[in-house]
Amino acid sequence: MARRIAKLVFVTQQVDPAHPALAATVPKVRALAARVEELVVLADEAVAEALPGNCRAYSFRAAAKGGRGLRFETALARELRGLSAVVAHMCPIYAVLAAPLVRPLRIPLVLWFTHWRASRLLRLAERVSSAVATVDERSFPLPSRKVRAIGHGIDLDKFPCVEPRPEGILRVLALGRYSPAKGLETVLRALAQVDDARLVAHGPALTEYERSHRGELLRLAAELGLVGRVHLEDAVPRSQVPELFAANDLLVNNMRAGAPDKVVYEAAASCLPVVASNPVFDALLEPEWRFARDDPRELAERLRAFAALSAGERAASGRRLHERVAAGHSVDSWAEGILSAAGLR
Repeated sequence: MARRIAKLVFVTQQVDPAHPALAATVPKVRALAARVEELVVLADEAVAEALPGNCRAYSFRAAAKGGRGLRFETALARELRGLSAVVAHMCPIYAVLAAPLVRPLRIPLVLWFTHWRASRLLRLAERVSSAVATVDERSFPLPSRKVRAIGHGIDLDKFPCVEPRPEGILRVLALGRYSPAKGLETVLRALAQVDDARLVAHGPALTEYERSHRGELLRLAAELGLVGRVHLEDAVPRSQVPELFAANDLLVNNMRAGAPDKVVYEAAASCLPVVASNPVFDALLEPEWRFARDDPRELAERLRAFAALSAGERAASGRRLHERVAAGHSVDSWAEGILSAAGLR
């Protein structure tokens, strides 16, 4: 039986089950808390009701960047006694700020990061961290012997398998921010080449840049004659995502390579078939359900091929995806991977 760990500090932006982009952090916090005596969360904001009973949270929110850094380091310094490890979640600055306090004391510092952007700050964070945990070796943008591929951490209980819809008009779903990195322009151009198919997209537009891009996509849909077949909707609460999976036939994902979108694994956990372009998904998706990112013609071929499948064939494809997520991308295996990266397993 795995030994219990006295105390872990987890640093993140938000712990809020209602957050449109960061709600997936909550089950990861809970999975870590289940494996330690005490979990301390340092965050800009944390919803107390979302935290397990053995969890304490401190906010380092401040009006200025310097104030946030000072509050962060003050809070972390209070937790050094009996501390087993620190996990810096996604933001490299957390690892950089934590390192001077924990590394001299030989307290492991694990950076969780999955994105394509290789900034100078990330290079520094990699240098000062004990280990770097990520989804896949290709989802960390720097070469490093510290990288540990541990899967994405999907809460399987929140994403039960859905049954295929009756055959008919192909209902395609896309989820995520309205950002050019999501590649929705290619998706629209592909849809224009496929008869009897419609697309519904849900996602936040949190910045003026994202709102502007959403407007560009709406104009492109009109130019391509897709009015009535394309619906670019707002984000939905995370609790409603399983309902979207059940109401559609296929998830399409054209995220820029280097950052494997967690929604692909969530859809797969729900037995919803997926077509995606990111090469990182080569261990999840068969070649016939992957496409070149900037090739609407190839994506259109994938959509037509899927539309030709029977309900039984779609169900079998979905079950295979679920099994792969359960084997390598569950939130429990993710938590174990974090602790292993810290040398605590």
